[in-house]
Amino acid sequence: MTTRRHFITTTAAAVGAATVLGSTPAFAEEVPATDAALAVDEKTARDAIRAVNSAMRTNYAALKARLVQELGPVVVVQNNAVGGRFRLVNRGTVLETVDPVPEVFELAKSIAHVPLGIFSTAGSHLSDRVPNVANSARIDAHDLDMVSMEGPASTAWIAPLQAFRDRLRDTRRKLPGANLPTDLRNSCDTILAEAIAFIDASVRARVFDIPTFQEFSKTVYPAVRVNMKHASAAQISGVGELMKRWRGQIGEAAWSDLYVCVLSIWTTSELNQASIIIKRHMNQAKVATHLIDLPAVESPSDPVAVALENLARIVQDNIAAEMVFAADLRVADALKGREDLLSQEILVQLGGGSPTGGAATATAFGAAAKGACPIDHTLLKI
Repeated sequence: MTTRRHFITTTAAAVGAATVLGSTPAFAEEVPATDAALAVDEKTARDAIRAVNSAMRTNYAALKARLVQELGPVVVVQNNAVGGRFRLVNRGTVLETVDPVPEVFELAKSIAHVPLGIFSTAGSHLSDRVPNVANSARIDAHDLDMVSMEGPASTAWIAPLQAFRDRLRDTRRKLPGANLPTDLRNSCDTILAEAIAFIDASVRARVFDIPTFQEFSKTVYPAVRVNMKHASAAQISGVGELMKRWRGQIGEAAWSDLYVCVLSIWTTSELNQASIIIKRHMNQAKVATHLIDLPAVESPSDPVAVALENLARIVQDNIAAEMVFAADLRVADALKGREDLLSQEILVQLGGGSPTGGAATATAFGAAAKGACPIDHTLLKI
């Protein structure tokens, strides 16, 4: 039976003998190609090559699965309509789940969404022609064509828009009983009143178009800004108080190494509201590498599992990068971040990159961590 010790001993003896004879054997000469090896068909040989990568992926996944149980402390943030659900996780276990944002956040945003609600109800009946409005250059003609799938000839938008108006009227009638701050109550009332008037005028004219809607939206925008102010203040206070409590609960030493994974949809992944707030409560020296936004197509059914799976990949790649690509720190940074490992070489071959790589465009995975690791379980980058 060949052992590692036997291999080392016999190899050393072979090298010594060769030295006496005045030559050093090449390692390849110790494993000569046989007729049987040469006779292997192309598919079999290529399948053997693929099997190497398959084995790597299996081992990588196994290490990652074990690492998930070691991660901590981690705060997992799931954005939702009430300001976000926050989970404190340590070593794979959820210690606490909290919706920390005061109710005024949801209420203020609900009424601020009224103009978007009107658009969503009747938008498919717009004309597909970009009108002569101040921001016409910002309206993509093809996008408009796709949204206006029904077109203006149909008046099928009237009934659902009237139903939405009835809901707005009922809400406006009950608004005083919501016990909102005075300026918020007034801004909500303005938005509701103007929306009802706009819908009534549109129904009478049997016209729903971009110019008239823009005039309405400009009218209510100051009130919408008041609602945005109240929603933001509620979120800042609610999240801030929770972070302070958790910080005291787990202690300064653990908190200094805290990872935060914020799950969001793509349209809110840039300057995500939760990320902005939480950043202020983290170890500032590690924010760049430990605050990770994970944009998705839609909210996952198991946000903790998704966050930890991706965080394990990130943490694992941080170490692997420094070991596997010690000869090229630019490529090591790519493995740590969002950059595909072949991207620079592809740019070189297309005439747009440097063959030597040069200084990394992002230090470690830190500057690239925003939006790092999509949460759809894509294949490894290698």
